[in-house]
Amino acid sequence: MMEPGIKEFFRRLSLSIGLCIIWAAINIVIGVKLGYAFFEDKIQTDNIVFYIWVLLSFMGLLWLYIRIWKNPIEHLDD
Repeated sequence: MMEPGIKEFFRRLSLSIGLCIIWAAINIVIGVKLGYAFFEDKIQTDNIVFYIWVLLSFMGLLWLYIRIWKNPIEHLDD
C-alpha cells in the first residue's frame, strides 16, 4: 500500500503531465495540422487569433498548475 502523501504527489504529478500533453496536442493540431501557426505571404487574422489563443490557453494552464500545487501535501515528510 502506498503512503497517502506519495499517492497525492503522484496524483498531482500525473494530472499536471496529462494537462500539459492535452494542451500541447490541441495546439499542435490547430497550429500545424490546420496551418494556423504558419505565415504564408503576410500575417493574417487567423494567425493572430491562433497565437492569442495559445497565449491565453497557456496562461490558463499555468493557473491550473497553481491551483493544483498551491496547497502543501500532507504526510509527505513522514
